[in-house]
Amino acid sequence: QVQLVESGGGLVQAGGSLRLSCAASGFTFSIHTMRWDRQAPGKERELVAGISGGGIPTNYADSAKGRFTISRDNAKNTVYLQMNSLKPDDTAVYYCRAIIARRLYWGQGTQVTVSS
Repeated sequence: QVQLVESGGGLVQAGGSLRLSCAASGFTFSIHTMRWDRQAPGKERELVAGISGGGIPTNYADSAKGRFTISRDNAKNTVYLQMNSLKPDDTAVYYCRAIIARRLYWGQGTQVTVSS
């Protein structure tokens, strides 16, 4: 079965960095676009970044441009989100997302908290 397991979240001061990882299994990872979403308290879940199966970033949220970098290692079935210059507004639960055979899958999420 499809599994997406995020890790790497934590508490960081404003201006700091974190690297999130999402380990995928149960499908052919290298041919699927992968995305990172986030959901802040009281807000809707929103797209942060996407990357094609071949490793080309497909889009970034305006809030992520210039600070976040999405990447993937198809040999490890893992997608990453490098987050630099973090701001308190980046505080959210970050989710890895994939659409497999027209079904939407999210991981359990990893909490990122940025203190001012």
